[in-house]
Amino acid sequence: MGLRIVGQIERLNGRELTYQQFVERYLRKNQPVVLTGLMDEWRACKDWVTRDGRPNLPFFATHFGKSRVQVADCGTREFTDQKREEMSVSEFAERWLMGCEPEDSDVPTGDRPRVPYLKDWHFVKDYPDYVAYTTPVFFHDDWLNLYLDCYRMHTDPEMYQESDDISCSDYRFVYMGTKGSWTPLHADVFRSYSWSANVCGKKQWLFLSPSQRHLVFDRNMKNSVYDIFSDVSEMTFPGFKETIWTECIQEENEIIFVPSGWYHQVQNLEDTISINHNWFNAHNLSWIWDLLSRDYDDAKEYIEDIRDICDDFEGLCQRNLAANTGMNFFDFLIFVTRFAFAYLGQLCYLLRGDDDTIQHSSLAVQQLALNLAFIRKIAMKMKDAEGFEKHPDILDTAETLNDPRFSELCIKVGNTYRMILEPQPWSYNTAKAYVDVSGDFDFLKKGSLVCTPGDLVSCIDNALENLNRKGSKGSIHLGELA
Repeated sequence: MGLRIVGQIERLNGRELTYQQFVERYLRKNQPVVLTGLMDEWRACKDWVTRDGRPNLPFFATHFGKSRVQVADCGTREFTDQKREEMSVSEFAERWLMGCEPEDSDVPTGDRPRVPYLKDWHFVKDYPDYVAYTTPVFFHDDWLNLYLDCYRMHTDPEMYQESDDISCSDYRFVYMGTKGSWTPLHADVFRSYSWSANVCGKKQWLFLSPSQRHLVFDRNMKNSVYDIFSDVSEMTFPGFKETIWTECIQEENEIIFVPSGWYHQVQNLEDTISINHNWFNAHNLSWIWDLLSRDYDDAKEYIEDIRDICDDFEGLCQRNLAANTGMNFFDFLIFVTRFAFAYLGQLCYLLRGDDDTIQHSSLAVQQLALNLAFIRKIAMKMKDAEGFEKHPDILDTAETLNDPRFSELCIKVGNTYRMILEPQPWSYNTAKAYVDVSGDFDFLKKGSLVCTPGDLVSCIDNALENLNRKGSKGSIHLGELA
């Protein structure tokens, strides 16, 4: 069955694009784009690539050879993904150098011989002092990785294991694959954004817009197409023949932005190394909550027949949700609550500054208020979710504010917005902002608890009312922002 390929992904020079333009054109509209001109100074583009433009495998074996990585066998399917095995980078490089014959791109990908593909290597965590690249400014507002630099996603000791996929240490990855290696059709984890930079090599991307998502699922919306180049069963996937795809050929030193919910299948047309981040922020927060809601309903339906004999049916649903999706309702509530407190701290500091501070920090105030507006909007949607009923206290405000990890998150948040907004001549003391928020709002000093999304909504509303009432030189109203 031939694919209907229509249109192309916009390609432009990233050095001629401002952050605000990127937000307006691509983040808010959830549209893909290819950016050039942003990788010229990357160390990875020098160290990791030979003079003839191929992966420098001996360099990896020598400098990073002991790292343990996951390597997919692109010719073997295992459930909804490819079969993987763990090995050292040295072993992977040796296997590659021993030779995998390049495969004809016309052969269905699932029918090809073994083709190794190193995936999801947490390179930054393994080598924090080796600065292989600098994240482009367009992707700095990354709540997911900022958070995981300070906290674990799960607090339940029954769920957390140091090495499992659920408790992912971060979502910054390196991929390395021979010509013919590929990734099956999927939408990204959490329905996050992602960006992928080709250090060397060439990739083919096939994109399907979110409006056509239902066309790649079976009649029950449970299973999706694995390989769009295979003989897709019309009986199992009756809508597949109606799909319309957008193709992108990504060249060396190009970065592609993948929006939330866009299904895609990717193939390496040459031996390739890429750097990839998954991330989310205020602009796609609703995608994460919508996915959690759908997956919660599926998790509950799957075990509905044991509800009457289960002592903690809801707890089991949430544990299964975290196992399947990567977080559960309470992980997400704690996540957005900590960010809400951090943004309140920054706002408190900025709005209580002198006239020059207020004037020069207006973009930062607007961005922080926008973040709070989106968090509040999501919390309002979460209020009606069944899974938040009858749950014990999960976040103590006083404990949060006194936690050194929260202070670290506040500083990272402040540094992020200094970098992504237009350069401005004001001093943004993020450490002081943290002190101000813990010392200024009375309701935060009483050991208040956030147990439900409704508590978070009240917390944000009370904080802003308090801040506005104290007569700061600016005022914040969230109603028109989200």
